[in-house]
Amino acid sequence: MKLFKQKSPEEKLRIRKDRILIFISAVLLALAFPPVSINWFVFIALIPLFSVISKRDTLRSLNAAGYLFGFIFSLLTVYWVGAFTEMKDPFLMIAGFALLFFNPLLFIIPTTLYYLGSGITKKGYAFLMLPFFWVTSEYVYMITDVSFPWLTLGHGLARFTHYIQIADHIGSIGLTLVLAYINLFLYLAYINYKSDKKKFQIFSYSAAALIILPLLYGFIVLGNQQKPAEYIKTGIIQPDLDPYEKWAYDDVSKLADMHLKMSEKAVSKGAKLIIWPETALPTYLLEGSFPEVRDRMMLFTAMNNVSLLTGMPHKVNYISKEDAPFDAKFHKVFKYYYSTFNAILLFNPESYFVQNYNKMKLVPFGEKTPYADRIPLLGDLIKWSVGVGAWNVGKDTTLLVMTKSGNDYKGIAQNDTIRIGGLVCYESVYPDHVAVLNQLGADFFVVVTNDSWYGNTGGPYQHKEFAALRAVETRRSIVRCANGGISCVIDAYGHTLTQTKMYTKDILVADVPVMKGEKTFYTKNPLLIARLSAALSVLILGMFWTLKLKKYFYPQNSNTD
Repeated sequence: MKLFKQKSPEEKLRIRKDRILIFISAVLLALAFPPVSINWFVFIALIPLFSVISKRDTLRSLNAAGYLFGFIFSLLTVYWVGAFTEMKDPFLMIAGFALLFFNPLLFIIPTTLYYLGSGITKKGYAFLMLPFFWVTSEYVYMITDVSFPWLTLGHGLARFTHYIQIADHIGSIGLTLVLAYINLFLYLAYINYKSDKKKFQIFSYSAAALIILPLLYGFIVLGNQQKPAEYIKTGIIQPDLDPYEKWAYDDVSKLADMHLKMSEKAVSKGAKLIIWPETALPTYLLEGSFPEVRDRMMLFTAMNNVSLLTGMPHKVNYISKEDAPFDAKFHKVFKYYYSTFNAILLFNPESYFVQNYNKMKLVPFGEKTPYADRIPLLGDLIKWSVGVGAWNVGKDTTLLVMTKSGNDYKGIAQNDTIRIGGLVCYESVYPDHVAVLNQLGADFFVVVTNDSWYGNTGGPYQHKEFAALRAVETRRSIVRCANGGISCVIDAYGHTLTQTKMYTKDILVADVPVMKGEKTFYTKNPLLIARLSAALSVLILGMFWTLKLKKYFYPQNSNTD
């Protein structure tokens, strides 16, 4: 007995053609992303994929197309995640390898929803809803414990400065919806070119409108740019340290000395805010470790009348189990509960109070084992050798307040302060998280990061360019301080004003535009399009199963219908 039906030569040829079309689609979309950034490819990349999807009817065949597309696309764009070029951490490489197979599951969500939609309405109507299903898949990937919203369609336009200005209203998720519809309309225009001129005109004009109108908006906005309320001269310190060696380094005083000497050079050029990168010093400074280092940092700010913002590990100890949060860790030797965070600290001159923000969006497997807080055994089994794979999740969206008067910010008038939205590395790819910090009143954002784990691959370039979208969405400047690059200043319109090169030891001193005032429509409504898409998808899902149950319990009535 044969388990599988033998395919005919015609079926084999069709499957081969479909795979070629899927491959072309994935390659075109990958080329739209940094570092290549052929942006206009994103307007046509999905057409071959949609051609394949439109001809398939079974859930298995649709999801096979979605998964194959996602696998090729992921392989070409996020091949670097496992740090294979460095080959220094076996677990990191295993996790990266696993991601290449897990990440494509994102792309079977829209094909599954399309299949369900085809079961309750005409196939053509379900096809027209496919862009909303695509948005739903991106939204789902943003809110799970294994979230990795890196490869959203909107991010493929990060360097198309004129087109992305509309993101101040619709965000990068809105750009995903627009791009998916452009591809869909172009495909529908193509298949109706000879058979139905009226449909051809409707779809081609619709695609043209979705391309031209955002471009016109972009030209208008860029032609009438608002002047910043003020500038803050900022010194960005890029030490270019080997991240593996830094975590094994036992002389924190020498590391601090190097950072402080570079900072003094920035101060000599007029910097009033000094920024160090993510986990600049591998120690829990506020817990009491290396008190002389903390004193030197505070003395540096006081003597030079500058503020110092730095990425830093942060630890909180708890008196008892009752005082500790549910995800706190237990020290088996000294018998106490504690939490550790990948954090940002801010030192202000003439103040002993050190502000901190604890990272809320952790890299799955790299910084946190997914679901380890619910299944502790997972946290014990999966550990990264450099010791940064078990951070706790920060709970508070806290702004860091820099005082211009040189005093403690408490009691100081708001117009005498600058409110900084701190973002630790990976957090800058979450548009809704950045929007929340902007809602709280962030005047500009600082991203402290360490992209050196991944070598001189596409990862650091993608990470840097995606920040331009966060700037446009919020109309706030973004400063990136990276351990080994790329450090830069991006203005509120997505322009990179200045930047460093990868793997260079550098000091970048620049005037950072401070944009205060009205929040963008997107900032006020960051999840509007995502939630509308999700609501439509839930409705489709509910209707599909309602009809299924109706046919199961009332088969005669269903047949009559």
